[in-house]
Amino acid sequence: MSNRRKIGTPRRWQQWVVALLLYATTLWRPAAALAQPLAIDVEKSVMTVHVSKAGFLSALGHDHEIVAPITRGTVDTAARQVDLYAKAGALQVRDPKASENDRSQVQYTMLGPEVLDAQRYTEIAFRSTNADLTAAGFWKVSGILTLHGQTRPIGVDVQETGGHYVGHFNFKQTDFGIKPVKAAGGSIQVKDEVRVEFDIQLAR
Repeated sequence: MSNRRKIGTPRRWQQWVVALLLYATTLWRPAAALAQPLAIDVEKSVMTVHVSKAGFLSALGHDHEIVAPITRGTVDTAARQVDLYAKAGALQVRDPKASENDRSQVQYTMLGPEVLDAQRYTEIAFRSTNADLTAAGFWKVSGILTLHGQTRPIGVDVQETGGHYVGHFNFKQTDFGIKPVKAAGGSIQVKDEVRVEFDIQLAR
């Protein structure tokens, strides 16, 4: 029997080489490709809503600062996917410059049928649809926001720094079927556009 017969045909060797290369590629696949979605650490993450005043007598009113606790969510860096959820009824008015009575009134109005209608529309949700790296550590994330029973597309600016994902996005209340609150015949009111800022950390 010839040596050629013992070691196999060239075609057989080619098949073995290809199989070995595929196996090695699987073993040494980059960690990012094998990444799994990581849960958002809801205890360390913060989301704050800022609602500004408007109107002829706006100097008599005050801006609103509202904390929106995140109840659950995930970030998948490999798939560039973000999902997060908050309970409408858990939003809390902070308004550091307002009196306790004023904060209570704003809280009641915010959760009531005039604004969030939190008993009817219990959950606020964001789900990303695309994420583009615009610079080192900076992302432009597109997604859909569900609020007050309405779902609309929004854009989110995100910076990754020191294990934090910080950023902001703006939206108009009227896009979600909410009429900005007015007082004193419209002389004091809140602006239609709302700004949301966040600092998200992942569970380890």
